[in-house]
Amino acid sequence: MTVKEAIRARRTIRKYKQERIPLEVLKELVDGARLAPSAANRQPLEYLIVEDPSLLEPVFSTLGWAGYIKPHGTPKEGERPTAYIVVLINRELDSAWAKHDVGAAVENILLGAQEYGIGCCWIGSVDRDRLREILQIPEKYIIDCIVALGYAAEKSVVEDEQGSIKYYKDENGVLHVPKRRLEDIMHVNRINSQ
Repeated sequence: MTVKEAIRARRTIRKYKQERIPLEVLKELVDGARLAPSAANRQPLEYLIVEDPSLLEPVFSTLGWAGYIKPHGTPKEGERPTAYIVVLINRELDSAWAKHDVGAAVENILLGAQEYGIGCCWIGSVDRDRLREILQIPEKYIIDCIVALGYAAEKSVVEDEQGSIKYYKDENGVLHVPKRRLEDIMHVNRINSQ
């Protein structure tokens, strides 16, 4: 799979087969995140892999899922993630640019997962206090976000936006994700004002 193919194929997945992801694969995804660009090369990010079956449900209970398609976007029992990567910012290395680092690192995780056939959901809606308690995360870390992972048990497709950016599920359970058209968002040399 080329990078271009991975970018086009990558879609958010919220239903997963209950097949465990090998720890070595999860480590590879974190290694990809580690190699992402970092402002001033400060490298403030650290990653907590959660794959212990006894921790999956407690972590799941801290997450908010798919506001546009509630309750259909929340994975049911037997469809839930089989692993998580918690993205942490080390307060000692934090800067105004750390959020940019997070974006680059998470995109590397998402694209790397695509190569392995793993579906992902990047989640920012997290009960951080409960998660900190469950996973015993020290206060020196800011909990930024979580990437939920598992082998996909649903289909998600991209389509051109037709008046709304709200994603939706069709009658067959396929998730449709409207994206603004290239000609609506791209400018060359100057902003084309209308």
